[in-house]
Amino acid sequence: MVFRDRFVPYLLLAPQVVVTIVFFLWPAGQAIYQSVLREDAFGLSRRFVWFENFDRLFADPAFWHSLGISILFAAAVATLALGASLMLANAANHVIRGRSWYRILLIWPYAIAPAIAGILWLFLFAPVVGIVPYILHQHFGWDWNHRLDRTEAMALVILAATWKLISYNFIFFLAGLQAIPRSLLEAAAIDGAGPARQFWAIIMPLLSPTTFFLLVVNGIYAFFDTFGIIHAVTAGGPGSPGATSILVYKVYRDAFLTLDLGASAAQSVVLMAIVVVLTVIQFRSVEKRVHYA
Repeated sequence: MVFRDRFVPYLLLAPQVVVTIVFFLWPAGQAIYQSVLREDAFGLSRRFVWFENFDRLFADPAFWHSLGISILFAAAVATLALGASLMLANAANHVIRGRSWYRILLIWPYAIAPAIAGILWLFLFAPVVGIVPYILHQHFGWDWNHRLDRTEAMALVILAATWKLISYNFIFFLAGLQAIPRSLLEAAAIDGAGPARQFWAIIMPLLSPTTFFLLVVNGIYAFFDTFGIIHAVTAGGPGSPGATSILVYKVYRDAFLTLDLGASAAQSVVLMAIVVVLTVIQFRSVEKRVHYA
């Protein structure tokens, strides 16, 4: 499209540029600036300390613990969410009767706020009144208590975060499956290819751009957008250091509970750098196996 007035393209881009500056670039710049300052708890005085906050951060075992469980958490959530959503999308693509209702029911969880999703899973797995601990105890003799057991706490937040993410992935996978020409699958079936052969030889290569995009988005979601679930379900616990205190939650604890603003800002910068590095690695390594039509 050719615009007669040369200012029209800039005018159309202006809202997006303003949103990017206000909600992304300015907060990132403030985090970098705060990371080289030392402030008192009330924000009345500050001094420039160069990289002292980073030195204290890298010498803190709690930071390395939080970094380790963050990577474990992100890998588990992305793997489970991608696998489950692909299976559901494949099933929905073959449903004939009631197809629209089936898809709507699968998309609903995406509209639920992370904190509300965390509360729902907290009620399901509440050690005293939850239905799941009751079933586990009655049928398997398993006394579930994520408030005391570190492994169960991590498993619960992974389940809650995965459930919240499945609907988002489902929409993209279903759209990708519907874009695959039926003639390709029918030709493969005539040549004797079974469902498994069709899936790995035709469906997965054609879905690779969608899978690659979702892999990047899922990783960023697990690192940044799961604060509400962690806060509602376990509040970073149990134990010390917290079994579910991933980096984004540790940033909150250091800033608003312990009032260590410099360390919190330094962790924000490290978290931002980790996500950027992981995204670059994904683009350089995984994209080579992506087949664009």
